[in-house]
Amino acid sequence: MNTKRTLTISAALLAAALVTASLAAASSTPRNAAILIRHQTRGCHTWAVNGGPFKASQTLTLAVSGSLTITNNDVMPHLLVKTSGPAVKLRNLPSPMGMGMKGTFGPGMMAHMGAITKVTFPAAGVYVFRTKAGEDYMPGMKTIGEDNMLKLVVRVR
Repeated sequence: MNTKRTLTISAALLAAALVTASLAAASSTPRNAAILIRHQTRGCHTWAVNGGPFKASQTLTLAVSGSLTITNNDVMPHLLVKTSGPAVKLRNLPSPMGMGMKGTFGPGMMAHMGAITKVTFPAAGVYVFRTKAGEDYMPGMKTIGEDNMLKLVVRVR
């Protein structure tokens, strides 16, 4: 076999391997994730992604058109605020009214325990969110230290 032909075949095989690896990586990007916000004594509140560790700052990756469901199990309301990134679709999902604020609220407002917000990401990009916490539903809730500022970075590809 001549050297030119060997190099051409090797280059074609390498290109095919790179395309296959790229497609495998893209197909392994999750389409959905779930976050749970909870109350805790130190720092007041944290959140966990897909049952992982509870922390004040989280990062996750989703596929384009993927979605994130956030459930508020904290003793205070939380408003989800996008601080940077392309446009998203926010909607509140039905949930049983629990302890907390009563009434109808705009998208992203998780006004009571059990409140759920769904975020859909129609475009690739890096999205940054935080929550704005309200007052405790139950008087007398004690916490230690400064309240955590919840931050979330979502990479969509």
